[in-house]
Amino acid sequence: MDARLNLFGNPVAGKFVKHLVSANKAVSESELPAATQELVKIRASQINGCGFCTDMHTKEATAAGESSVRLNLVAAWREATVFTEAERAALELTEQGTRIADAAGGVTDEAWENAAKHYDEDQLAALLSLIALINAFNRVNVIVRQPAGDYQPGQF
Repeated sequence: MDARLNLFGNPVAGKFVKHLVSANKAVSESELPAATQELVKIRASQINGCGFCTDMHTKEATAAGESSVRLNLVAAWREATVFTEAERAALELTEQGTRIADAAGGVTDEAWENAAKHYDEDQLAALLSLIALINAFNRVNVIVRQPAGDYQPGQF
């Protein structure tokens, strides 16, 4: 399977992706825990059906020491006992921020307030930026049908 468009070979797409990667630096350098960042990326990617990003972020999380039990339960986090209350709040905000069209009111005050109990303002800014960013990456990869399975940790 080949992607419909070579994102790095096309000058416009390449420039766009480089800007997305650059925006990610602000999040990765934030105080938002790295494990939380990967869980958020994985959950949004699962919801959006982005195989490439799901592959990438599960492999990156594994390389960083994340357990297979937690990774296997991200899709069923509500029923799983392996996530902290802070991670659960981040995952709820991720789901609501990813599924905006599914709810007439968008992200609920309850989801925001729950996340605010666990994260300071800078971490919340990083979290909402990350949710927006991974959704952008997912959409690009899903539209071009970017193949999944060959990603190697640290590749990018």
